[in-house]
Amino acid sequence: MKYANNILETIGNTPLVKLNKITKEVDALVLAKVETFNPGNSVKDRMAVKMIEDAEADGRLKPGGTIIEGTSGNTGMGLALAAIVKGYKLICVISDKQSKEKMDILRAVGAKVVVCPTDVEPTDPRSYYSVSKRLSEETPNAWYVNQYDNPSNTLAHYEQTGPEIWEQTEGKITHFVVGVGTGGTISGVAKYLKEQNPNVKIWGVDTYGSVFKKYHETGIFDENEIYSYITEGIGEDILPKNVDFSLIDGFTKVTDKDAAVFTRRLALEEGIFVGNSAGAAIKGVLQLKENFKPEDVVVVLFHDSGSRYVGKMFNDDWMRERGFLDEELTKAEDLIKDHADKPLVVVRTEELVSHAIERLRKYKISQIPVIDTNGFVGSVDETDLFRSYVEDKDIAEKPIKEVMGKPYPVVTANTSIEEVSKLINKDNQAVLVDLGNGRHHIITKHDIISSIK
Repeated sequence: MKYANNILETIGNTPLVKLNKITKEVDALVLAKVETFNPGNSVKDRMAVKMIEDAEADGRLKPGGTIIEGTSGNTGMGLALAAIVKGYKLICVISDKQSKEKMDILRAVGAKVVVCPTDVEPTDPRSYYSVSKRLSEETPNAWYVNQYDNPSNTLAHYEQTGPEIWEQTEGKITHFVVGVGTGGTISGVAKYLKEQNPNVKIWGVDTYGSVFKKYHETGIFDENEIYSYITEGIGEDILPKNVDFSLIDGFTKVTDKDAAVFTRRLALEEGIFVGNSAGAAIKGVLQLKENFKPEDVVVVLFHDSGSRYVGKMFNDDWMRERGFLDEELTKAEDLIKDHADKPLVVVRTEELVSHAIERLRKYKISQIPVIDTNGFVGSVDETDLFRSYVEDKDIAEKPIKEVMGKPYPVVTANTSIEEVSKLINKDNQAVLVDLGNGRHHIITKHDIISSIK
């Protein structure tokens, strides 16, 4: 009989898959190392087990202990599987930008999940770096993994992932492309491959909001480059010890939008249902295509599974809210289709100004059409209301008709966005669109701006 003694023995030996449609403009053989075939559905299974085994061997992790780590979710999953098999408790500290699916999966495999804000400095006591360290100091018999600086992270890929790729390509690999986060994967694989053939080129994929590319090219850690970004699993606002810049030949940066769009394209065009960093990685390959020749063998690594992003990149509403869906918007009705089902908020001429202020606040809006029994007769704008209030503190108890402005222009659903844009100016802050059957909706400057790709 052939079977594994436990789930950890199934880690590794993931397939190398040729990419066909999405890379048709690349004049080289492009192969994907699909790490979602690991039991925890990500490349992080490899280093999670290696870090635990090395900590057991030198006494840092003792029987019955608690493993504590700051993670974007995938390392936590690998640690959770090992903790179950080996009998440890696990606390995962995760940032709030990570997908809900990742948090739910970690809880499903027994981890305690602590969520921290993304938009804080690494040294901030609320950051997931700081919280991880604090919990490891406060928790009895705890071991803080610190995947960013733990050398076992890189070693796992030097011992496993690198040799697998070399063997699977029969030593013909010429380029390795991978997203860079903790740095363990790129550094471990790079070290092994360059030992076999120093001419193998190693390319890191970075994201906007991260420091890697500029630091590699200039040696400058530029804090001005650090800002919040959406792409998960790659990029950093610190320099992890596991990133060996001397082994990396270059970086390319990929936008949040491209990472999300190409994640979906991998599923639709190649049937490979993988995660957000895979989208960034394949877009990175396309951006680097001028570096490849027809006889080259390019290996790109896909970190994790698309199942962790079904509420994000694979959700049309999520994509649309961020302007990531390349939908052609040409008519007035296109601008409001995401919220056309919501009733139009209005105020009547005889209602008090205080009622309008209450609705502005309740619905978080800036403009309200004014109606009477004949239809639309005026408009109320928060800026005008504020100016009126400064001049007359009793304004709140006056009827709307005393302070309202001109009614908003009304356009048909088929009016072009260009025509709608011309109607919105400093004297007129919105336009009403007639949807038929007595239904109207409001188009504001925000709707116009949101349509810009």
